[in-house]
Amino acid sequence: MSAVESGEEIGAIATLRRGVHFSPELKDGIGWTLVLAVVASLGQVVIPIAVQKTIDHGLNGPHGPDVAFTVEMGIAAAAALVVTSCASYLMTARLFTSSERGLATLRIKAFRHVHDLPLLTQNTERRGALVSRVTSDVDQVSQFLVFGGLLFVVSIGQVLVATVVMVIYSWQLALVVWVCFAPLFLSLRFFQRKLSAAYGTVRQQVGVMLSAISEPVVGAAVVRSYAVEDRTQERIDHAIDEYKAASTRAQGFTAFSFSLGGVSAGLANAGVLIVGIWLGFAGDITAGTVLAFAFLVSLFVGPVQMGTQILTDAQNAIASWRRVIGILETPADLVDPGPDGSTLPHEPVDVRFRDVMFAYPGGPPVLRDIDLEIAAGTRVAVVGETGSGKSTIAKLLTRLMDPTEGAVLLDGIDVRDIAQESLRRSVVLVPQEGFLFDDTIAANVRYGRLDATDEEIVAAADSLGLGDWLAGLPNGIATRVGQRGESMSAGERQLVALWRAQLADPDLLVLDEATSAVDPALEMRIGRALERLMRGRTSVTIAHRLSTAEAADEVVVVDRGRVVQRGPHAVLVRQEGSVYAGLHASWVAQQAS
Repeated sequence: MSAVESGEEIGAIATLRRGVHFSPELKDGIGWTLVLAVVASLGQVVIPIAVQKTIDHGLNGPHGPDVAFTVEMGIAAAAALVVTSCASYLMTARLFTSSERGLATLRIKAFRHVHDLPLLTQNTERRGALVSRVTSDVDQVSQFLVFGGLLFVVSIGQVLVATVVMVIYSWQLALVVWVCFAPLFLSLRFFQRKLSAAYGTVRQQVGVMLSAISEPVVGAAVVRSYAVEDRTQERIDHAIDEYKAASTRAQGFTAFSFSLGGVSAGLANAGVLIVGIWLGFAGDITAGTVLAFAFLVSLFVGPVQMGTQILTDAQNAIASWRRVIGILETPADLVDPGPDGSTLPHEPVDVRFRDVMFAYPGGPPVLRDIDLEIAAGTRVAVVGETGSGKSTIAKLLTRLMDPTEGAVLLDGIDVRDIAQESLRRSVVLVPQEGFLFDDTIAANVRYGRLDATDEEIVAAADSLGLGDWLAGLPNGIATRVGQRGESMSAGERQLVALWRAQLADPDLLVLDEATSAVDPALEMRIGRALERLMRGRTSVTIAHRLSTAEAADEVVVVDRGRVVQRGPHAVLVRQEGSVYAGLHASWVAQQAS
Protein backbone atom coordinates (compact mmCIF):
# COMPACT_ATOMS: atom_id res chain seq x y z
CA MET A 1 0.00 0.00 0.00
CA SER A 2 1.38 3.42 -0.95
CA ALA A 3 1.78 6.25 1.49
CA VAL A 4 -1.22 8.12 0.18
CA GLU A 5 -3.42 5.05 0.63
CA SER A 6 -3.07 5.20 4.41
CA GLY A 7 -6.29 7.15 4.72
CA GLU A 8 -8.25 4.16 3.42
CA GLU A 9 -8.20 2.42 6.80
CA ILE A 10 -10.07 4.97 8.90
CA GLY A 11 -13.74 4.56 9.75
CA ALA A 12 -16.64 6.68 8.56
CA ILE A 13 -16.98 8.78 11.74
CA ALA A 14 -13.23 9.32 11.93
CA THR A 15 -13.25 10.31 8.27
CA LEU A 16 -15.92 12.92 8.88
CA ARG A 17 -14.02 14.30 11.86
CA ARG A 18 -10.78 14.54 9.92
CA GLY A 19 -12.59 16.02 6.95
CA VAL A 20 -14.04 18.77 9.15
CA HIS A 21 -10.58 19.29 10.64
CA PHE A 22 -9.16 19.99 7.17
CA SER A 23 -12.21 22.08 6.18
CA PRO A 24 -13.25 23.94 9.35
CA GLU A 25 -15.60 26.16 7.32
CA LEU A 26 -18.03 23.23 7.27
CA LYS A 27 -18.81 23.98 10.93
CA ASP A 28 -19.48 27.67 10.38
CA GLY A 29 -22.96 28.55 11.64
CA ILE A 30 -23.92 24.88 12.04
CA GLY A 31 -25.96 25.67 15.16
CA TRP A 32 -28.36 28.03 13.39
CA THR A 33 -28.50 25.71 10.40
CA LEU A 34 -29.69 22.91 12.67
CA VAL A 35 -32.26 25.22 14.23
CA LEU A 36 -33.61 26.00 10.78
CA ALA A 37 -33.66 22.26 10.01
CA VAL A 38 -35.74 21.64 13.14
CA VAL A 39 -38.17 24.41 12.13
CA ALA A 40 -38.44 22.95 8.63
CA SER A 41 -39.07 19.46 10.05
CA LEU A 42 -41.67 20.63 12.56
CA GLY A 43 -43.52 22.43 9.80
CA GLN A 44 -43.92 19.14 7.94
CA VAL A 45 -46.19 17.70 10.64
CA VAL A 46 -48.57 20.65 10.65
CA ILE A 47 -50.53 19.25 7.68
CA PRO A 48 -51.29 15.86 9.33
CA ILE A 49 -52.25 17.61 12.57
CA ALA A 50 -54.45 20.09 10.69
CA VAL A 51 -56.12 17.23 8.82
CA GLN A 52 -56.83 15.37 12.06
CA LYS A 53 -58.18 18.45 13.82
CA THR A 54 -60.30 19.47 10.85
CA ILE A 55 -61.92 16.04 10.50
CA ASP A 56 -62.41 15.24 14.19
CA HIS A 57 -63.32 18.73 15.44
CA GLY A 58 -64.14 20.86 12.41
CA LEU A 59 -66.29 18.39 10.43
CA ASN A 60 -67.23 15.69 12.98
CA GLY A 61 -67.47 17.86 16.07
CA PRO A 62 -70.08 17.23 18.78
CA HIS A 63 -72.15 20.19 17.54
CA GLY A 64 -71.78 19.51 13.82
CA PRO A 65 -69.43 21.07 11.28
CA ASP A 66 -67.50 24.09 12.56
CA VAL A 67 -66.67 26.24 9.54
CA ALA A 68 -64.73 28.84 11.51
CA PHE A 69 -62.50 26.18 13.09
CA THR A 70 -61.94 24.57 9.70
CA VAL A 71 -60.89 27.93 8.23
CA GLU A 72 -58.56 28.55 11.18
CA MET A 73 -56.91 25.18 10.59
CA GLY A 74 -56.47 25.99 6.90
CA ILE A 75 -54.88 29.36 7.73
CA ALA A 76 -52.63 27.73 10.32
CA ALA A 77 -51.54 25.10 7.79
CA ALA A 78 -50.83 27.76 5.15
CA ALA A 79 -48.83 29.85 7.64
CA ALA A 80 -46.87 26.78 8.68
CA LEU A 81 -46.05 26.02 5.05
CA VAL A 82 -44.74 29.58 4.54
CA VAL A 83 -42.56 29.36 7.65
CA THR A 84 -41.35 25.90 6.64
CA SER A 85 -40.49 27.07 3.11
CA CYS A 86 -38.54 30.08 4.44
CA ALA A 87 -36.68 27.89 6.95
CA SER A 88 -35.86 25.35 4.23
CA TYR A 89 -34.55 28.09 1.91
CA LEU A 90 -32.36 29.66 4.60
CA MET A 91 -31.07 26.24 5.69
CA THR A 92 -30.25 25.30 2.09
CA ALA A 93 -28.46 28.59 1.44
CA ARG A 94 -26.38 28.22 4.61
CA LEU A 95 -25.47 24.62 3.81
CA PHE A 96 -24.51 25.50 0.24
CA THR A 97 -22.35 28.40 1.38
CA SER A 98 -20.51 26.57 4.17
CA SER A 99 -20.08 23.42 2.04
CA GLU A 100 -18.60 25.25 -0.93
CA ARG A 101 -16.29 27.30 1.29
CA GLY A 102 -15.11 24.18 3.08
CA LEU A 103 -14.55 22.29 -0.17
CA ALA A 104 -12.67 25.22 -1.70
CA THR A 105 -10.31 25.01 1.28
CA LEU A 106 -10.02 21.24 0.81
CA ARG A 107 -9.18 21.62 -2.89
CA ILE A 108 -6.53 24.25 -2.20
CA LYS A 109 -4.92 22.18 0.56
CA ALA A 110 -5.00 19.02 -1.56
CA PHE A 111 -3.53 20.66 -4.67
CA ARG A 112 -0.89 22.40 -2.58
CA HIS A 113 0.06 19.26 -0.69
CA VAL A 114 0.48 17.26 -3.90
CA HIS A 115 3.41 19.58 -4.67
CA ASP A 116 4.80 19.00 -1.16
CA LEU A 117 4.62 15.21 -1.42
CA PRO A 118 7.90 13.34 -1.41
CA LEU A 119 9.39 13.15 -4.89
CA LEU A 120 9.49 9.38 -4.51
CA THR A 121 5.77 9.31 -3.75
CA GLN A 122 5.00 11.43 -6.79
CA ASN A 123 7.10 9.14 -8.96
CA THR A 124 5.51 5.92 -7.66
CA GLU A 125 1.88 7.13 -7.75
CA ARG A 126 -0.03 7.05 -11.01
CA ARG A 127 -0.51 10.61 -12.22
CA GLY A 128 -4.16 9.86 -12.97
CA ALA A 129 -4.65 8.60 -9.42
CA LEU A 130 -3.20 11.78 -7.93
CA VAL A 131 -5.29 13.95 -10.25
CA SER A 132 -8.47 12.02 -9.44
CA ARG A 133 -7.94 12.55 -5.71
CA VAL A 134 -7.92 16.32 -6.01
CA THR A 135 -10.61 16.53 -8.71
CA SER A 136 -13.23 13.79 -8.99
CA ASP A 137 -12.83 12.65 -5.37
CA VAL A 138 -13.41 16.17 -4.08
CA ASP A 139 -16.35 16.45 -6.50
CA GLN A 140 -17.93 13.39 -4.89
CA VAL A 141 -17.54 14.94 -1.45
CA SER A 142 -19.01 18.18 -2.79
CA GLN A 143 -22.05 16.47 -4.29
CA PHE A 144 -22.79 14.69 -1.02
CA LEU A 145 -22.31 17.70 1.25
CA VAL A 146 -24.35 20.07 -0.90
CA PHE A 147 -27.19 17.67 -1.71
CA GLY A 148 -26.93 14.48 0.34
CA GLY A 149 -25.89 16.34 3.47
CA LEU A 150 -28.89 18.64 3.15
CA LEU A 151 -31.30 15.75 2.66
CA PHE A 152 -29.66 13.85 5.51
CA VAL A 153 -30.24 16.69 7.98
CA VAL A 154 -33.84 17.20 6.87
CA SER A 155 -34.59 13.46 6.74
CA ILE A 156 -33.40 12.79 10.28
CA GLY A 157 -35.48 15.69 11.53
CA GLN A 158 -38.56 14.48 9.71
CA VAL A 159 -38.20 10.90 10.95
CA LEU A 160 -37.78 12.01 14.57
CA VAL A 161 -40.65 14.49 14.47
CA ALA A 162 -42.92 12.02 12.65
CA THR A 163 -42.12 9.33 15.21
CA VAL A 164 -42.91 11.60 18.18
CA VAL A 165 -46.24 12.68 16.67
CA MET A 166 -47.14 9.09 15.72
CA VAL A 167 -46.51 7.93 19.29
CA ILE A 168 -48.66 10.77 20.58
CA TYR A 169 -51.51 9.82 18.26
CA SER A 170 -51.23 6.03 18.57
CA TRP A 171 -48.37 4.11 20.05
CA GLN A 172 -49.85 0.93 18.53
CA LEU A 173 -49.63 2.27 14.95
CA ALA A 174 -46.21 3.78 15.63
CA LEU A 175 -45.04 0.34 16.76
CA VAL A 176 -46.41 -1.20 13.55
CA VAL A 177 -44.40 1.26 11.44
CA TRP A 178 -41.16 0.65 13.32
CA VAL A 179 -41.59 -3.15 13.27
CA CYS A 180 -42.01 -3.01 9.48
CA PHE A 181 -38.80 -0.98 9.12
CA ALA A 182 -36.83 -2.96 11.72
CA PRO A 183 -35.20 -5.32 9.14
CA LEU A 184 -33.98 -2.32 7.14
CA PHE A 185 -32.61 -0.50 10.18
CA LEU A 186 -30.93 -3.63 11.53
CA SER A 187 -29.23 -4.30 8.19
CA LEU A 188 -27.90 -0.75 7.76
CA ARG A 189 -24.62 -1.54 9.49
CA PHE A 190 -24.07 -4.52 7.22
CA PHE A 191 -24.79 -2.49 4.09
CA GLN A 192 -22.65 0.37 5.36
CA ARG A 193 -19.59 -1.92 5.59
CA LYS A 194 -20.27 -3.48 2.19
CA LEU A 195 -20.90 -0.14 0.51
CA SER A 196 -17.82 1.40 2.12
CA ALA A 197 -15.56 -1.34 0.76
CA ALA A 198 -17.28 -1.38 -2.63
CA TYR A 199 -17.10 2.37 -3.17
CA GLY A 200 -13.51 2.46 -1.93
CA THR A 201 -12.70 0.11 -4.81
CA VAL A 202 -14.73 2.28 -7.21
CA ARG A 203 -12.74 5.39 -6.32
CA GLN A 204 -9.46 3.51 -6.78
CA GLN A 205 -10.57 2.29 -10.19
CA VAL A 206 -11.41 5.86 -11.22
CA GLY A 207 -7.73 6.76 -10.70
CA VAL A 208 -6.58 3.69 -12.64
CA MET A 209 -8.96 4.50 -15.48
CA LEU A 210 -7.84 8.14 -15.66
CA SER A 211 -4.20 7.01 -15.80
CA ALA A 212 -4.93 4.51 -18.56
CA ILE A 213 -6.70 7.18 -20.60
CA SER A 214 -4.35 10.10 -19.97
CA GLU A 215 -1.04 8.34 -20.67
CA PRO A 216 -1.81 7.50 -24.33
CA VAL A 217 -3.02 11.07 -24.85
CA VAL A 218 0.28 12.49 -23.58
CA GLY A 219 2.27 9.82 -25.43
CA ALA A 220 0.18 9.93 -28.62
CA ALA A 221 3.26 10.29 -30.82
CA VAL A 222 4.81 7.08 -29.42
CA VAL A 223 1.53 5.18 -29.77
CA ARG A 224 1.21 6.13 -33.43
CA SER A 225 4.90 5.77 -34.28
CA TYR A 226 4.96 2.16 -33.08
CA ALA A 227 1.44 1.33 -34.26
CA VAL A 228 0.37 0.11 -30.83
CA GLU A 229 -3.11 1.58 -30.96
CA ASP A 230 -4.72 -1.83 -30.45
CA ARG A 231 -2.61 -2.65 -27.41
CA THR A 232 -3.24 0.80 -25.96
CA GLN A 233 -6.96 0.41 -26.53
CA GLU A 234 -6.87 -2.96 -24.79
CA ARG A 235 -5.33 -1.34 -21.70
CA ILE A 236 -7.98 1.38 -21.72
CA ASP A 237 -10.77 -1.16 -22.26
CA HIS A 238 -9.46 -3.28 -19.40
CA ALA A 239 -9.36 -0.28 -17.05
CA ILE A 240 -12.89 0.71 -18.04
CA ASP A 241 -14.11 -2.86 -17.56
CA GLU A 242 -12.55 -2.98 -14.09
CA TYR A 243 -14.26 0.28 -13.19
CA LYS A 244 -17.56 -1.01 -14.57
CA ALA A 245 -17.28 -4.21 -12.55
CA ALA A 246 -16.49 -2.32 -9.34
CA SER A 247 -19.28 0.19 -9.94
CA THR A 248 -21.79 -2.56 -10.78
CA ARG A 249 -20.97 -4.41 -7.58
CA ALA A 250 -21.43 -1.25 -5.52
CA GLN A 251 -24.71 -0.42 -7.26
CA GLY A 252 -25.91 -3.98 -6.58
CA PHE A 253 -25.70 -3.38 -2.83
CA THR A 254 -27.43 -0.04 -3.32
CA ALA A 255 -30.28 -1.58 -5.32
CA PHE A 256 -30.84 -4.30 -2.71
CA SER A 257 -30.96 -1.84 0.20
CA PHE A 258 -33.27 0.48 -1.73
CA SER A 259 -35.59 -2.44 -2.57
CA LEU A 260 -35.66 -3.47 1.08
CA GLY A 261 -36.70 0.09 1.91
CA GLY A 262 -39.54 -0.13 -0.62
CA VAL A 263 -40.77 -3.41 0.84
CA SER A 264 -40.67 -1.94 4.36
CA ALA A 265 -42.65 1.11 3.19
CA GLY A 266 -45.31 -1.08 1.60
CA LEU A 267 -45.66 -3.21 4.73
CA ALA A 268 -45.87 -0.07 6.90
CA ASN A 269 -48.67 1.46 4.83
CA ALA A 270 -50.60 -1.81 4.75
CA GLY A 271 -50.06 -2.42 8.47
CA VAL A 272 -51.24 1.06 9.43
CA LEU A 273 -54.37 0.68 7.29
CA ILE A 274 -55.26 -2.77 8.67
CA VAL A 275 -54.47 -2.06 12.33
CA GLY A 276 -55.98 1.42 12.08
CA ILE A 277 -59.32 0.09 10.82
CA TRP A 278 -59.29 -2.59 13.52
CA LEU A 279 -58.62 0.04 16.21
CA GLY A 280 -61.29 2.26 14.71
CA PHE A 281 -63.93 -0.45 14.94
CA ALA A 282 -62.85 -0.99 18.55
CA GLY A 283 -63.40 2.68 19.21
CA ASP A 284 -59.76 3.28 20.19
CA ILE A 285 -58.99 5.71 17.38
CA THR A 286 -60.85 8.32 15.34
CA ALA A 287 -61.15 8.56 11.57
CA GLY A 288 -59.20 11.81 11.60
CA THR A 289 -56.38 10.19 13.50
CA VAL A 290 -56.19 7.28 11.01
CA LEU A 291 -56.09 9.72 8.08
CA ALA A 292 -53.52 11.91 9.85
CA PHE A 293 -51.48 8.81 10.55
CA ALA A 294 -51.47 7.98 6.84
CA PHE A 295 -49.88 11.40 6.21
CA LEU A 296 -47.40 10.78 9.04
CA VAL A 297 -46.40 7.42 7.57
CA SER A 298 -45.65 9.15 4.27
CA LEU A 299 -43.64 11.74 6.19
CA PHE A 300 -41.74 8.87 7.84
CA VAL A 301 -41.35 6.59 4.80
CA GLY A 302 -40.10 9.26 2.39
CA PRO A 303 -37.03 10.24 4.43
CA VAL A 304 -36.24 6.60 5.25
CA GLN A 305 -36.30 5.62 1.57
CA MET A 306 -34.29 8.70 0.73
CA GLY A 307 -31.89 7.65 3.46
CA THR A 308 -30.97 4.50 1.56
CA GLN A 309 -29.87 6.65 -1.38
CA ILE A 310 -28.11 9.03 0.99
CA LEU A 311 -26.31 6.00 2.47
CA THR A 312 -24.99 5.17 -0.99
CA ASP A 313 -23.88 8.74 -1.68
CA ALA A 314 -22.36 8.93 1.79
CA GLN A 315 -20.23 5.82 1.28
CA ASN A 316 -19.09 7.07 -2.11
CA ALA A 317 -18.28 10.46 -0.61
CA ILE A 318 -16.56 8.99 2.45
CA ALA A 319 -14.45 6.73 0.23
CA SER A 320 -13.45 9.82 -1.75
CA TRP A 321 -12.86 11.81 1.42
CA ARG A 322 -10.56 9.08 2.75
CA ARG A 323 -8.47 9.26 -0.42
CA VAL A 324 -8.12 13.04 -0.19
CA ILE A 325 -7.26 12.77 3.51
CA GLY A 326 -4.73 10.09 2.56
CA ILE A 327 -2.90 12.74 0.52
CA LEU A 328 -3.19 15.46 3.13
CA GLU A 329 -1.86 13.15 5.87
CA THR A 330 1.08 11.90 3.81
CA PRO A 331 3.99 13.77 5.42
CA ALA A 332 6.11 16.00 3.24
CA ASP A 333 9.66 14.72 3.36
CA LEU A 334 11.22 18.15 2.83
CA VAL A 335 10.40 20.31 5.83
CA ASP A 336 10.75 24.04 5.22
CA PRO A 337 12.32 25.76 8.27
CA GLY A 338 10.48 28.91 7.15
CA PRO A 339 11.32 32.23 8.79
CA ASP A 340 13.59 30.43 11.28
CA GLY A 341 15.74 29.11 8.44
CA SER A 342 19.03 30.54 7.25
CA THR A 343 19.34 32.69 4.13
CA LEU A 344 22.05 32.64 1.50
CA PRO A 345 23.84 35.77 0.32
CA HIS A 346 23.31 36.77 -3.31
CA GLU A 347 26.72 35.66 -4.55
CA PRO A 348 28.31 32.47 -5.92
CA VAL A 349 28.14 29.77 -3.23
CA ASP A 350 30.54 26.99 -2.35
CA VAL A 351 29.22 23.43 -2.11
CA ARG A 352 30.14 20.51 0.08
CA PHE A 353 28.85 16.95 0.25
CA ARG A 354 29.83 15.66 3.69
CA ASP A 355 29.76 11.87 4.08
CA VAL A 356 26.59 11.67 2.02
CA MET A 357 24.77 8.42 1.49
CA PHE A 358 21.43 8.00 -0.25
CA ALA A 359 19.20 4.98 -0.78
CA TYR A 360 15.66 4.75 -2.12
CA PRO A 361 13.21 3.10 0.31
CA GLY A 362 13.75 -0.64 0.37
CA GLY A 363 16.65 -0.44 -2.09
CA PRO A 364 20.45 -0.57 -1.90
CA PRO A 365 22.48 2.63 -1.53
CA VAL A 366 22.64 4.71 -4.70
CA LEU A 367 25.34 7.01 -3.32
CA ARG A 368 28.01 5.95 -0.82
CA ASP A 369 30.40 8.08 1.25
CA ILE A 370 30.27 11.12 -1.02
CA ASP A 371 32.71 13.70 0.34
CA LEU A 372 33.05 16.49 -2.17
CA GLU A 373 33.88 20.19 -2.07
CA ILE A 374 33.21 22.68 -4.89
CA ALA A 375 34.64 26.18 -4.61
CA ALA A 376 32.43 29.20 -5.28
CA GLY A 377 32.44 30.28 -8.92
CA THR A 378 33.72 26.89 -10.16
CA ARG A 379 32.28 25.08 -13.16
CA VAL A 380 32.06 21.38 -12.39
CA ALA A 381 30.95 18.56 -14.66
CA VAL A 382 29.73 15.32 -13.05
CA VAL A 383 30.15 12.30 -15.33
CA GLY A 384 29.55 8.59 -15.04
CA GLU A 385 27.81 5.62 -16.56
CA THR A 386 24.01 5.47 -16.61
CA GLY A 387 22.82 4.51 -13.13
CA SER A 388 26.06 5.59 -11.45
CA GLY A 389 24.20 8.10 -9.25
CA LYS A 390 25.17 11.38 -10.90
CA SER A 391 21.54 12.58 -11.37
CA THR A 392 20.87 11.79 -7.70
CA ILE A 393 23.64 14.23 -6.82
CA ALA A 394 21.74 16.96 -8.69
CA LYS A 395 18.51 16.15 -6.81
CA LEU A 396 20.26 16.27 -3.45
CA LEU A 397 22.04 19.50 -4.33
CA THR A 398 18.77 21.22 -5.22
CA ARG A 399 16.99 19.57 -2.27
CA LEU A 400 14.45 17.67 -4.28
CA MET A 401 15.45 14.88 -1.91
CA ASP A 402 17.42 14.75 1.34
CA PRO A 403 20.34 12.39 1.94
CA THR A 404 19.79 9.24 3.97
CA GLU A 405 22.97 10.02 5.86
CA GLY A 406 25.36 12.94 5.89
CA ALA A 407 24.66 16.50 4.79
CA VAL A 408 24.75 18.77 1.75
CA LEU A 409 26.15 22.19 2.64
CA LEU A 410 25.90 25.51 0.79
CA ASP A 411 28.26 28.16 2.16
CA GLY A 412 28.67 25.87 5.15
CA ILE A 413 24.92 25.68 5.88
CA ASP A 414 23.01 22.42 5.73
CA VAL A 415 20.38 22.77 2.97
CA ARG A 416 17.81 21.41 5.43
CA ASP A 417 18.37 24.53 7.55
CA ILE A 418 17.98 26.99 4.69
CA ALA A 419 14.58 28.64 4.22
CA GLN A 420 12.98 27.28 1.06
CA GLU A 421 12.39 30.78 -0.28
CA SER A 422 16.09 31.58 -0.03
CA LEU A 423 17.14 28.16 -1.37
CA ARG A 424 14.88 28.40 -4.43
CA ARG A 425 16.08 31.92 -5.14
CA SER A 426 19.76 30.94 -4.91
CA VAL A 427 19.69 27.48 -6.48
CA VAL A 428 18.10 26.71 -9.85
CA LEU A 429 17.88 23.34 -11.57
CA VAL A 430 17.62 23.16 -15.35
CA PRO A 431 16.40 19.60 -16.07
CA GLN A 432 17.10 17.55 -19.18
CA GLU A 433 13.82 18.64 -20.73
CA GLY A 434 12.66 22.05 -19.64
CA PHE A 435 8.95 21.59 -18.99
CA LEU A 436 6.83 24.27 -20.67
CA PHE A 437 3.25 25.09 -19.77
CA ASP A 438 0.51 25.68 -22.31
CA ASP A 439 0.96 29.44 -22.40
CA THR A 440 3.13 32.10 -24.00
CA ILE A 441 6.92 32.15 -23.97
CA ALA A 442 6.79 35.16 -21.66
CA ALA A 443 4.59 33.33 -19.16
CA ASN A 444 6.92 30.33 -19.18
CA VAL A 445 10.08 32.40 -18.77
CA ARG A 446 8.42 34.41 -16.00
CA TYR A 447 8.40 31.27 -13.81
CA GLY A 448 12.01 32.23 -13.18
CA ARG A 449 10.83 35.47 -11.52
CA LEU A 450 7.12 36.05 -11.33
CA ASP A 451 7.31 39.83 -10.99
CA ALA A 452 9.51 40.30 -14.06
CA THR A 453 8.32 42.81 -16.67
CA ASP A 454 8.26 42.13 -20.41
CA GLU A 455 11.27 44.43 -20.79
CA GLU A 456 13.25 42.40 -18.22
CA ILE A 457 12.30 39.17 -20.00
CA VAL A 458 13.56 40.53 -23.32
CA ALA A 459 16.73 41.81 -21.63
CA ALA A 460 17.39 38.32 -20.22
CA ALA A 461 17.10 36.89 -23.74
CA ASP A 462 19.55 39.47 -25.06
CA SER A 463 22.03 38.66 -22.28
CA LEU A 464 22.05 35.05 -23.48
CA GLY A 465 22.45 36.07 -27.12
CA LEU A 466 18.93 34.97 -28.03
CA GLY A 467 17.73 38.30 -29.42
CA ASP A 468 17.85 37.29 -33.09
CA TRP A 469 16.16 33.94 -32.37
CA LEU A 470 13.44 35.74 -30.44
CA ALA A 471 12.95 38.20 -33.30
CA GLY A 472 12.32 35.28 -35.66
CA LEU A 473 9.38 33.98 -33.63
CA PRO A 474 5.92 34.83 -35.03
CA ASN A 475 4.75 36.79 -31.98
CA GLY A 476 7.95 37.32 -30.05
CA ILE A 477 7.57 36.65 -26.33
CA ALA A 478 3.79 36.39 -26.87
CA THR A 479 4.25 33.24 -28.99
CA ARG A 480 2.30 30.33 -27.53
CA VAL A 481 4.29 27.15 -26.95
CA GLY A 482 1.42 24.61 -26.91
CA GLN A 483 0.79 21.86 -24.40
CA ARG A 484 4.07 20.70 -22.84
CA GLY A 485 5.80 23.01 -25.31
CA GLU A 486 4.98 20.76 -28.25
CA SER A 487 4.75 23.71 -30.67
CA MET A 488 8.51 24.15 -30.25
CA SER A 489 11.41 21.87 -31.07
CA ALA A 490 13.38 20.11 -28.34
CA GLY A 491 16.24 22.55 -28.80
CA GLU A 492 13.95 25.57 -28.56
CA ARG A 493 12.46 24.20 -25.35
CA GLN A 494 15.99 23.95 -23.97
CA LEU A 495 16.60 27.57 -24.89
CA VAL A 496 13.46 28.67 -23.04
CA ALA A 497 14.58 26.64 -19.99
CA LEU A 498 17.98 28.40 -20.01
CA TRP A 499 16.25 31.75 -20.52
CA ARG A 500 14.04 31.06 -17.50
CA ALA A 501 17.13 30.24 -15.39
CA GLN A 502 18.83 33.46 -16.51
CA LEU A 503 15.83 35.51 -15.40
CA ALA A 504 15.93 33.75 -12.00
CA ASP A 505 19.54 34.96 -11.59
CA PRO A 506 20.67 32.09 -9.32
CA ASP A 507 23.93 31.83 -7.38
CA LEU A 508 24.22 28.07 -7.95
CA LEU A 509 23.20 26.62 -11.29
CA VAL A 510 22.56 22.87 -11.56
CA LEU A 511 22.12 21.55 -15.08
CA ASP A 512 21.06 18.04 -16.03
CA GLU A 513 22.40 18.21 -19.54
CA ALA A 514 19.92 17.38 -22.28
CA THR A 515 20.73 14.35 -24.44
CA SER A 516 18.27 15.04 -27.26
CA ALA A 517 19.84 15.72 -30.60
CA VAL A 518 19.38 19.18 -32.12
CA ASP A 519 20.55 20.69 -35.36
CA PRO A 520 24.15 22.03 -35.33
CA ALA A 521 23.16 25.70 -35.55
CA LEU A 522 20.78 25.41 -32.61
CA GLU A 523 23.32 23.35 -30.65
CA MET A 524 25.86 26.15 -31.09
CA ARG A 525 23.28 28.68 -29.92
CA ILE A 526 22.51 26.54 -26.85
CA GLY A 527 26.24 26.26 -26.14
CA ARG A 528 26.73 30.03 -26.29
CA ALA A 529 23.68 30.60 -24.10
CA LEU A 530 25.02 28.09 -21.56
CA GLU A 531 28.40 29.79 -21.53
CA ARG A 532 26.82 33.15 -20.73
CA LEU A 533 24.43 31.62 -18.20
CA MET A 534 27.23 29.99 -16.18
CA ARG A 535 29.43 33.07 -16.20
CA GLY A 536 30.07 34.37 -12.68
CA ARG A 537 28.15 31.54 -11.01
CA THR A 538 28.91 28.26 -9.33
CA SER A 539 27.65 25.59 -11.72
CA VAL A 540 27.30 21.83 -11.52
CA THR A 541 26.46 20.07 -14.78
CA ILE A 542 25.37 16.43 -14.97
CA ALA A 543 27.23 15.81 -18.20
CA HIS A 544 26.03 13.23 -20.69
CA ARG A 545 28.33 14.51 -23.45
CA LEU A 546 32.00 14.67 -22.55
CA SER A 547 32.47 17.82 -24.62
CA THR A 548 30.83 19.52 -21.63
CA ALA A 549 33.39 17.95 -19.30
CA GLU A 550 36.22 19.18 -21.51
CA ALA A 551 35.06 22.78 -21.01
CA ALA A 552 34.58 22.50 -17.23
CA ASP A 553 37.04 23.75 -14.63
CA GLU A 554 36.87 20.38 -12.91
CA VAL A 555 35.43 16.95 -13.62
CA VAL A 556 33.93 14.71 -10.94
CA VAL A 557 33.68 11.06 -11.95
CA VAL A 558 31.01 8.93 -10.27
CA ASP A 559 31.05 5.14 -10.51
CA ARG A 560 28.66 2.81 -8.69
CA GLY A 561 27.61 5.50 -6.27
CA ARG A 562 31.11 6.68 -5.33
CA VAL A 563 33.33 9.56 -6.42
CA VAL A 564 36.30 7.76 -7.90
CA GLN A 565 38.11 10.62 -9.66
CA ARG A 566 38.17 14.41 -9.78
CA GLY A 567 40.31 16.97 -11.50
CA PRO A 568 40.66 18.85 -14.81
CA HIS A 569 39.77 17.00 -17.99
CA ALA A 570 43.32 17.23 -19.34
CA VAL A 571 44.70 15.47 -16.26
CA LEU A 572 42.04 12.78 -15.94
CA VAL A 573 42.06 11.76 -19.59
CA ARG A 574 45.77 10.90 -19.36
CA GLN A 575 45.25 8.48 -16.46
CA GLU A 576 45.31 5.24 -18.42
CA GLY A 577 42.97 2.52 -17.21
CA SER A 578 40.89 4.98 -15.20
CA VAL A 579 37.11 5.21 -15.35
CA TYR A 580 37.22 8.63 -16.98
CA ALA A 581 39.74 7.58 -19.61
CA GLY A 582 37.46 4.69 -20.53
CA LEU A 583 34.39 6.93 -20.72
CA HIS A 584 36.23 9.45 -22.87
CA ALA A 585 37.60 6.81 -25.24
CA SER A 586 34.11 5.33 -25.65
CA TRP A 587 32.66 8.79 -26.31
CA VAL A 588 35.33 9.64 -28.90
CA ALA A 589 34.67 6.34 -30.69
CA GLN A 590 30.94 7.09 -30.81
CA GLN A 591 31.59 10.54 -32.27
CA ALA A 592 33.88 9.08 -34.92
CA SER A 593 31.25 6.55 -35.98
